Amino acid sequence: MSNDAIEAVFAAGEPAFIPYLVAGDPDYESSLSYVEALDRGGADIIELGLPFSEPIAEGSTIQDAIVRSLQAGMTPARFFSFVDDLDVEAPLVCMTYYNLIYQYGAREAHSASETPSGEATSQEPGPEAFVARAAESGIAGLVVPDLPAEEADPLRAACDEYGLDLVFIVAPTTEGERLQRMMERVSGYVYVQARLGTTGARDDVSDQTDESLARLAEWDVPKAVGFGIKTGDHAERIVSAGADGIIVGSALVDIVAEGTDNDDPTEAVADRLEAKARELSDGALRGLTPTADAND
Repeated sequence: MSNDAIEAVFAAGEPAFIPYLVAGDPDYESSLSYVEALDRGGADIIELGLPFSEPIAEGSTIQDAIVRSLQAGMTPARFFSFVDDLDVEAPLVCMTYYNLIYQYGAREAHSASETPSGEATSQEPGPEAFVARAAESGIAGLVVPDLPAEEADPLRAACDEYGLDLVFIVAPTTEGERLQRMMERVSGYVYVQARLGTTGARDDVSDQTDESLARLAEWDVPKAVGFGIKTGDHAERIVSAGADGIIVGSALVDIVAEGTDNDDPTEAVADRLEAKARELSDGALRGLTPTADAND
């Protein structure tokens, strides 16, 4: 089962540009402007990071963004308000960690019971409450980097019930039964990790990208490559290697960080994000051209 909005993006036949930002970085209002700038710049899907205090998959760039967002007051409840306030056309995918998803319902019930008018309620931990709230706010899918495929069935079932995609990250070293379990449970698209290690912008395209795409060729699910993409030329190179989409995070978070450090106006930072988004989206489209010519 796939979310209709995400399925429509890949069914259009052009490479998907999937930017990522941490929601609430460096503050709630600025972050709304930055995400909407990516939408204007050509985003086909937008991945929104919901901050978690132990982001094991992230490099220093995104870790710093998570710290800024948490210090500005981002919480799961505020994240869903953030999504409600966004004015974007691209489908939204939430990227976060499983403990936060698993504990969400119990924490919200506990918080409600502590309010003056709240009733003493309780809720067992589990993924359904988070997925239900995500669906209510319009989230189309989830990426959960620390969730092993062997333990994903409860979340997979909740996503199926509420119509969300569940995206898995496949590393260059993922193979055998573990890869098979991921591909049996993935929907929407598979996040192909372009290189080993954590997230972060790089100056080159890893040779592991071609090998990873070749290893996944037998599965009929869109393949979007992330980790290290920085320029339009990188995007072109990766799409020409056979990717159905590109995922870019750190190169965009760097723009937010620089603007924050320099105390630049929100509008100026948003303009830079929109321009970078257009560069990456255009690069991905250029990468499609050799494939089209080869089929003539």
